[in-house]
Amino acid sequence: MDTLRTASGLSLKRLYQCFPAKADLVEAYLRRRAARWRAALSSYIDEHGATPHDRVLAVFDWLARWFSGDGFRGCAFINAFGEAGAVSDGVVHAVRDHKQAVGAYLTGLTRDLGRGDASALAQQLLLLLDGAITTAAISGDPAAAGHARRAAEALLAAAPRVEAGG
Repeated sequence: MDTLRTASGLSLKRLYQCFPAKADLVEAYLRRRAARWRAALSSYIDEHGATPHDRVLAVFDWLARWFSGDGFRGCAFINAFGEAGAVSDGVVHAVRDHKQAVGAYLTGLTRDLGRGDASALAQQLLLLLDGAITTAAISGDPAAAGHARRAAEALLAAAPRVEAGG
């Protein structure tokens, strides 16, 4: 808390008024990070995804850029869940809310493809996304995003086309 107090310029008393426990601070951080993370992803996809297919694959291109950037240390949500999930319902809810929102975003992207079960395909892509993040963090190798992108391409190619009107 001393480091936080120094960085924020707030008194220790004020910090504890805002965040009575470490878990409260972690939850607030996760909720703010969730909004920033999803906005950055969405912005990148809007800029780089010309077609529905390109938009899905742009997710993994964005991951590659993130993994190669300074300060990448993996998924704050997975990390926080591992550290505080057993003792903080607030952290668990913040992590689940973020992962559900990312899944919903991916469902929107996959629905636009007109291929297969959009929700199921989105959940498969979410597994690739989380796996790539974890692998890149542990291995230190940003190539995990490219591996996940190629797996996503295979998933998209294998997904059956949905017939119009049916």
